[in-house]
Parts: sequence; structure tokens; C-alpha cells
Amino acid sequence: MLEQLVGLFPGIHAFFMVPGYLAFGRVFLILLGGFLLYLGYKEVLDPLLMIPMGFAMCMVNAGMLVLPSGGIGTLFLSPLTSKVGELIEALQIYFLQPIYTFTFTNGLIACLVFMGIGVITDVDFLIARPMLSFFLAVMAEMGTILTLPIAVAFGFPFKEAAAIASVGGADGPIVLYASLMLAKELFVPITVVAYVYLSVAYAVYPYIIKMMIPKALRGITMEEQELPVVAPAQKFAFSVVAGVILSLLFPVAAPLIASFFFGVAVKETTLVRFKKFLDDVVLSGSTVFLGFTLGALLSVDVIFSKSVFLVMFLGMVALILSAVGGLIGGLIVCRWSKKAVNPLVGIAAVSCIPTTAKVAQKCAMEVEPEAMILPHCIGPSVAGVITTAIICSCYISYGLLH
Repeated sequence: MLEQLVGLFPGIHAFFMVPGYLAFGRVFLILLGGFLLYLGYKEVLDPLLMIPMGFAMCMVNAGMLVLPSGGIGTLFLSPLTSKVGELIEALQIYFLQPIYTFTFTNGLIACLVFMGIGVITDVDFLIARPMLSFFLAVMAEMGTILTLPIAVAFGFPFKEAAAIASVGGADGPIVLYASLMLAKELFVPITVVAYVYLSVAYAVYPYIIKMMIPKALRGITMEEQELPVVAPAQKFAFSVVAGVILSLLFPVAAPLIASFFFGVAVKETTLVRFKKFLDDVVLSGSTVFLGFTLGALLSVDVIFSKSVFLVMFLGMVALILSAVGGLIGGLIVCRWSKKAVNPLVGIAAVSCIPTTAKVAQKCAMEVEPEAMILPHCIGPSVAGVITTAIICSCYISYGLLH
């Protein structure tokens, strides 16, 4: 009788059809999704990603059932389906499968996000002070570079290690693209870990800042009159020239490079409708589906595996090393400029636009309420996007040749 009653509710019935640790994992992930949802709602973490991701994470783990094949799964999507026949069937069954298949597995979602990011990005500081911006950006790639040999030491082959190391660049679309090109079998855990950690970085990085940067240096004010003025025509020309040169040098990343600099170019034109479309529709829409689909990938059958836990560990190592590298660069610049530059600008070079720049501004204002360093953070942040794309392009090119 009890068995028949439980059978009326497939979600509950599924609890008794899996090992105990998976049943516990379902409950844990539902609670974790609710916690991320709460933190996003309270804006402790980035709400743009955390709200759709946390919501979908709760729903996908609550909505597990016994499939006709006898296995346990959901009706959200099947990320590991690759054979043509199975894929056609999946497109007719799983409601997020078309979005995942036609925008995730080919990198389209990453390019759409990059177009939207480009149209809201100011490149004034980068153009006016390229040496400072790129020095900090290179320093902030410490995680992207050092995590590669660490991952290899843990037993990952070069391609998978390079895909994991790309998390250190803190640029979600680039991580997504690099993992697709280098390690499709680890695409799901690497991408999920990257985006979850990029939001968590908003909460973790302030503690790293307080450990490394003395309070007196965190409160350095950077006067507004120091901000460079760059004509729109110069910024438009820069976006075209930079896009062409980088695409020529690193063709494997040309789709991402073209998308980003197209957005930058549109921002500097009089095409108001294009600007509104890329910002309000493309960026907002792609971010919603990105967050919701990533949340749907966080089901217990995908997350609870040894490889995922190792990727999670290495991903955190990469982001911490990048933060440390950026702050070391900031301290060097601060000393070189005789304390004219706030060292917190260095962490903005960890290119999670605009999250790390906001973190730097928030930490500066905790010490000095009048401090306004956010505009100065955008240059290193944009430079970080470029350096991450260059390093990941080198990884992809080397990986495809070997």
C-alpha cells in the first residue's frame, strides 16, 4: 500500500531508487540552490546569474524521476547526449535541450553575452593607459598560467588541464568556449564550476584583499580629473583595429573577439536602436537563459562525481591565484606611482566584468567613503578580457595541434 502511494509521486519515488548518497545529494543541492537564490535576491552574490541559476538548481533536483529507460533523470535536458538519433529524440523530450544544443554546444551563447558586454564597456582608460592596464591584466593571469601544470600534476591530460586553467581568467564566456574546444567531456562541470565560482568570487575576494592590502592603501583616492578623455571616433577605430589584429593572430577565438569588439564599436556609434537591442534584449536574454540552463545542469547525477569535485578544487585554486597575482600587480603599480594608484585596481584585472571592478570599489569605500576608483578599474578589466582570450587561444591552438 505504501509502495503504491509513493509511486503516485514520481519525484519522491525516485529517492528510493538511487543510492543513499545521491538521495542526500538531491536534498543538499535543493537547499544549496535555495541558498544561492536567497543570496542573489539579497544581492550578496550577482543576482543576474544567481537568481535564474539557483531557481533552476532547486527545480531540476526536485523534479527527478524514473525514466522509461529505467534510469534516474529529469525532463530539463540531457547534456551528455551526442549521437544524432539520441539527440533528435532529446530535442523532442527535454524542454531546455534546444537552447543547450543550439546555443551552448557551439559557443553561440558565449558570443551573445560578449556582444552585450561589449556594448556596455568603456575602453577610455584602456586606450589612454594601455601599459598600466595590460601590466595588471598579465599579473592577474597567474591562475590561468599556474593552474595548468597543477592540473597536469593531478593527472589531467593537457587539453583538459588547459580548459580547467581557463577558469583562472574569470571570464565565463571564454571558459565556456575553451572547454567546448578542448574538453567536451568536461564541458558541463567546468562551465558550471566557472559560473558558480565567478559569482562566489564577489563574496570571497574581499577577504583576500583584506589579507594582502594594508588598510591605508585600500583607501587611496584617485581624483576624477585624472580620468582620460577619448573621442568616440578613436574608440570606434580602436575596436575595429584591435578586433582585426587579434582575430588575425588568434583565429580560434575569432568568434568571441569579433562579438566583443562589435559590441564596443556599436557603443561608439549613433545607432541607438542597436545599443538598446544588444543591451536590453541580447545581453539580458542570453544571461537569463545562461543562468537558468546552468542551474538545470546542476543536477545530482551530474555534480556528484570525482572529476567534478577535482574540477571544483582546481577552479578555486585558479581564481585565488589570479586574485593574488592581480593584487601583487596593484601593489607594484602603487609603489611605482608613489601611491597615486590604488592597488585594488589590480584585482579588477581579473576580468569578470564588472564584478571584480565593483568588488574593488566596494572595498575602497569601506575605508574611504569618498574614494572613486571604479572608472579606473574598467581599463585593467577590459585588458583582462583580452589577455584571457589570448592565453586561452594559445591553449586551444596548441591543444588542437597535439
